[in-house]
Amino acid sequence: MPPRLTLRAITKRYPAVIANDCIDLTVQPGEIHAVLGENGAGKSTLMKIIYGAVKPDAGVLCWNGVATTIDNPAAARELGIAMVFQHFSLFDTLTVVENIALGLPKGTRLDELALRIAATAAEYGLALEPQRHVHTLSVGECQRVEIVRALLAKPQLLILDEPTSVLTPQAVDKLFETLRKLASEGCSILYISHKLDEIRALCHTCTAMRGGKVTGVCDPRQETAASLSRMMIGAEPPAMQHVARKPGATVLAVRQLSLPKNHPFATALSDISFDVHAGEILGIAGVSGNGQQELLAALSGEDPRAEPAMIALHGEPVGRMNAAGRRARGMGFVPEERLGRGAVPELSLALNVLLSHQTPATVRYGMVRFKAIAGIAASVIARFNVKAAGPHAAANSLSGGNLQKYIVGREILRAPTMLLVAQPTWGVDVGAAAQIRAELLALRDAGCALLVISEELDELFDIADRLIVIAKGRVSPPVARADATIDQIGQSMSGMWNATSKEVAHAQA
Repeated sequence: MPPRLTLRAITKRYPAVIANDCIDLTVQPGEIHAVLGENGAGKSTLMKIIYGAVKPDAGVLCWNGVATTIDNPAAARELGIAMVFQHFSLFDTLTVVENIALGLPKGTRLDELALRIAATAAEYGLALEPQRHVHTLSVGECQRVEIVRALLAKPQLLILDEPTSVLTPQAVDKLFETLRKLASEGCSILYISHKLDEIRALCHTCTAMRGGKVTGVCDPRQETAASLSRMMIGAEPPAMQHVARKPGATVLAVRQLSLPKNHPFATALSDISFDVHAGEILGIAGVSGNGQQELLAALSGEDPRAEPAMIALHGEPVGRMNAAGRRARGMGFVPEERLGRGAVPELSLALNVLLSHQTPATVRYGMVRFKAIAGIAASVIARFNVKAAGPHAAANSLSGGNLQKYIVGREILRAPTMLLVAQPTWGVDVGAAAQIRAELLALRDAGCALLVISEELDELFDIADRLIVIAKGRVSPPVARADATIDQIGQSMSGMWNATSKEVAHAQA
């Protein structure tokens, strides 16, 4: 049989960069093929070319042995190509079933489609409610919608970009079983992930990219994480230096925080209590959609419905205080949604500084000090090695990983005393992830209190001092990182942290 997909000398130039420089890639039928590269390496551009969302400047694409021009995503879908983008293509005001119907033939019955969605979601362990509006979903739940939409098409080639970031370790194993089954039936899979262990466990072939060029092709099963890292970033990521320290005074105190749903599909918060101390990172684990979004909104001040005493910052009740008031008292916040909440897409990086740096140094007498905000943006770019054209580059011109580094760096430069961080390294390459985690640890060592919500259990075990799990709007008792195991935390994500192993197994089934 001919290769399912062949790329020869694919080139794509933009005014400031060559995104793809004579790329060759071959994917066989039934092959799970990883595409590995640091942020800005050109992976996303290459995937968009395959999917017809971007046209190459040069090169040849062959589909099942025949030279083909893919003019748009509709043509790609006709061929049997499905893709899950890193930045989702969903309409907020439509329901899950309505969004998925947009890519299907006219005349598709929504009631029948809703049943197919529910069945496919259940088969792959991706909980979804077809009638929910997308604006009520978390980022992780939106990713589930994209994955299910792709699987419904029964594709010949499935492109997945960071598909496991919303799953527990147990659900990842189930997804891998499904992908292996798809591959055994002849479906080819292009798998983009920064999790080197996943690539080594799942993929048959790996193509590594750096600076828009292919740096190597290998069998990842025969490689180590270190050798894959060298192919991707030219070096091994620095080792994490997590040294246990005695925490200081309580900075954030949450006491019996309970909030009803603020929309029909929200998660109610129930009797949540915990403390975060100076010089400590408290990690919160959980599957997306279990109350993380609502908890962060309550803690950051976006949702000021809590009773004043339910949330205290430096001993001051702030439950009814807005986000600006909490920022003025030393709180920083990195939301999970980069574009739209963490940054205004069309504004420059310099102007995006104003989202969190509104001080006399940046705004005086109502006038923006453009030189000052450009200087702050330049400092973030330099310190965090953000690949951008400069302080005046638009936020939406950056790759997802580089924008994440910028947003995290912007908050760290404020030197907060309390920092809330959601998904700090989602979609970030191993080198950049190591840098972000090292910066969070350095902030902790400087006396800041940090609350980190992440669905990456390895990440929480790398940086957290204590761990709690959130499930169905409730939180588990805290456990010291040294006393926790990944399997234990993964099981607690079912919401049965006090249950027997038999009850946990039944809940997961």
